[in-house]
Amino acid sequence: MTSSSAAGRIGAALVGVGHCVPERVVSNRDIAEHLGVEEEWLTSRTGTQVRHVSSPDERLEVLAATAAGNALEDAGIEGSAVDLVLVGTTSAEEMSPHAAPMVAADIGAKGAGAMDVSAACTGFLASLTMAASLIEAGRARTVVAVGADALNKFLDHDDRSTAMLFGDGAGAVVLTAVEGASQVGPAIHHSDGDGRGLISLDREERLIRMDGPTVYRYAVRSMTEVTREALDLAGLAADDIDLFFYHQANARIIDAVGKRLHLAPERVVNVVGDFANTSAASLPIALSVARRAGRLHDGDQLLLSAFGAGMVWGAVLARWGLPAAADGASVGVRSQ
Repeated sequence: MTSSSAAGRIGAALVGVGHCVPERVVSNRDIAEHLGVEEEWLTSRTGTQVRHVSSPDERLEVLAATAAGNALEDAGIEGSAVDLVLVGTTSAEEMSPHAAPMVAADIGAKGAGAMDVSAACTGFLASLTMAASLIEAGRARTVVAVGADALNKFLDHDDRSTAMLFGDGAGAVVLTAVEGASQVGPAIHHSDGDGRGLISLDREERLIRMDGPTVYRYAVRSMTEVTREALDLAGLAADDIDLFFYHQANARIIDAVGKRLHLAPERVVNVVGDFANTSAASLPIALSVARRAGRLHDGDQLLLSAFGAGMVWGAVLARWGLPAAADGASVGVRSQ
């Protein structure tokens, strides 16, 4: 992803990550008792043990801003240096104002551009792609890309197909401009509107409905295929990837994708047991947990992939951290 031909170019680099989840924890036992099923039945279907659920007085933009602040701290960058905030979400507290300007204010990014990105569970992946592209185009220098969702308020808690699937939370990354080739990309995004009825949340009922078995097959197929597509476009093999991050919808889906691609389990990050499906937040939360666990190192080659309602899906390749210069030093962050 780097070459001598990149001299004089501006690229984007991932330099910080953080997450935030509500304090309230709901276990499988709590849900199983309500549904009248065995706890093991829930665990075997999802791989989830617990999930974090927002209280009625917890606001999504607060979770998002806390995650963004943690990512800035990880990057060693002040909020005042941020000139764009992107928030991937479908569950902002109000239709208007949207979440991003409130997040920007709360992290001290005064006057920064701010916009929400609505792309279901691929909202963070889309925000990451947009952030890198704007930096590469010279239209931004430091961007915070957030994935945040709180979908438990849209669940039918008597529906055995969805009641146990979702958790609430937010994750964020910081991207900055660097000299040379971009550390983010290729990025691939696809859609298929013919699958619009497989996962839905309409304005009247305001409850998530899902065709679980069909979504499972769709998710496994789409993330498997787009992984191969991204690797081919980058001229890489699966063995060149240090860590794979797949949308944390369901442990069975993650395992199935890994098996189809013959990936070593230790290179496929799976945190769904502790968080459940946090929608647009799932990828940055997984990145942040991996970072805190010491699994994410400078120079690591990553592949991130997600799918969501629409249907929409995609994959992005990225190296973690600043690129290394020829003398072994890191290429510094461009000044504002």
